[in-house]
Amino acid sequence: MKNKTQNKIELSLFIEHEKEGAYLTLPFSVPVDAESMNLIYKYERYEEEEIRYENGSFVSRQEINIIDLGLIAPDGTQVGVSGSNKNEIDISETHATPGYKPCILVPGEWRILVGAYKVAQEGVAVFYEITFSQKHRRLFKGDFHAHTLASDGIFTAEELAVRAQRHGLDFIAITDHNQMVSADALPRVPGFTLIPGLEWTHYQGHANFLGVDKPFDDTFATNTFSEVCDRFESARERGALIIINHPFAEGNEFEFDLNALPFDCLEIWNGPMRESNLKAIGLWQSMLKAGRKIPICGGSDYHRDTPFIFLGGPTTCVYALSSSAPDILDALRQGHAYISFAPDGPSLEVTAGDAILGDTVDWSQVKELQINADCLLTGDSIRLVTAEGNVSILEAPSAGKSHLLYTMESPGFARIEIYRSLIPGLPMFPVLISNPIYFIDA
Repeated sequence: MKNKTQNKIELSLFIEHEKEGAYLTLPFSVPVDAESMNLIYKYERYEEEEIRYENGSFVSRQEINIIDLGLIAPDGTQVGVSGSNKNEIDISETHATPGYKPCILVPGEWRILVGAYKVAQEGVAVFYEITFSQKHRRLFKGDFHAHTLASDGIFTAEELAVRAQRHGLDFIAITDHNQMVSADALPRVPGFTLIPGLEWTHYQGHANFLGVDKPFDDTFATNTFSEVCDRFESARERGALIIINHPFAEGNEFEFDLNALPFDCLEIWNGPMRESNLKAIGLWQSMLKAGRKIPICGGSDYHRDTPFIFLGGPTTCVYALSSSAPDILDALRQGHAYISFAPDGPSLEVTAGDAILGDTVDWSQVKELQINADCLLTGDSIRLVTAEGNVSILEAPSAGKSHLLYTMESPGFARIEIYRSLIPGLPMFPVLISNPIYFIDA
């Protein structure tokens, strides 16, 4: 994964005494793919004069300048103001200094709001230093399927976020049954991402619509397949990421024709690993063998804690450019993800040249996979799965991590599964499943 890079700009503004009491603006450019911004400003606020005495000295300090700070986005909206109270602020989509709103750093011309509250007779020079941290691909852990008390859960969205953060997650999607929620209505939890969504819940199947405030205009209720198609097509047109949920869950099977509906992702792992999930994995494998590139995800379907259901059980681990909801969903849409049975479960990084999970490479140019797995336990079985079947490439001799190489003998796809016996004496089950890397004969 790429390391974080920074971009710094320095600005200055001289304010004449005649501008005292006025509001000024100072434009600056936010670069493409900026993830966070730090702004520091300095000026001579106090004039000091030393008074000497026989037994020492005293320094008098007089406030001669007061310059207020604010920030304006490219569309003219006020991102925040802090008066002269703070000389440093930070802003990103998931966090902001109090007095400022967390927001996406839209590239383009922003403006510093300069409040010339008090200016000395000789004027004052104000210096600004703005540092941008650029987006860079890294791992975020989360849960794409969770319910609040707005449907049949028992926690608020904020309570879910706090619990998820304690579990080691970076994000969750709020997916209440047929209940829309807007991004602005979701609480702000520092360092954590809440993704707006809903679980479209029908007697013949469930699907998550993620990332948009209102995926469709009409009611969720449909009585014909044509109406079902309308809901899905509306969600797609508005930019929602569409996930087919638990296609074989007993009593909640997905009975609609998957070939006739637009969707982006298949939830193959819902809650604890069981027969319905194994069937979903089999369905997905058949799609891959048929040449379809369908990304996968997992979701706890969390409503409340039970002996086998918890937030992040399973955890979808996404290689995204930032922790923003759009970047997380974009990474999932591209298949840059794997599923682990818990936040502290096995971790994985697979590359083929510069390609990562979900990418497509030219088999004639790149044939070798590098497979790095961590948080392994004794007896864990790492298996590589292709259209031809699966092959065991390592049985862990102890707890630890592995670095493995595998050469693709022909075009196709390759993905990783890790199996573990969670309870001694019981069969091994998957504790990690990855999206494939695709090898084409160009």
